[in-house]
Amino acid sequence: MRFVCRNFGLSDLPRRGLTPQEAPLEVLLLDIEAEFSIWEQGRVVWSEEAFPAAELAYDLALWLQRPTAAQEDFQLDSMQAEEGLIRIVNSVDGWRVGSILTPDFWTAPVTWDVLVAAIKRFDRSVREGVAAMGIEPAFIPEP
Repeated sequence: MRFVCRNFGLSDLPRRGLTPQEAPLEVLLLDIEAEFSIWEQGRVVWSEEAFPAAELAYDLALWLQRPTAAQEDFQLDSMQAEEGLIRIVNSVDGWRVGSILTPDFWTAPVTWDVLVAAIKRFDRSVREGVAAMGIEPAFIPEP
């Protein structure tokens, strides 16, 4: 399983009359968007354009920092999208990723270590995409 982000952009920051340096955290989290997809066995199994990539990276990092993360499910509680846009749940067979928008879709189960490695790769790609736009990605906590 792999999370992929590409084509980063700032959706509304210019319209708000803000620069990335003066924008509050919640505005950066909402406005930094990218094409987001979940890949499995070399194919796209779920994708979304204009996805709040920085917000997902931020929330996943906070989730992984929790001492009980390996025992708790994750649900993106986005400021701009439906709650559960991205869900990560532990099943008998392992961790699965899904979305409330496609309730019958779940990735194949993976171990905790494989999930964490995928999240950390996603975090690096978001940081690189943010930095490529000239924004310091330090506002995203380390996972």
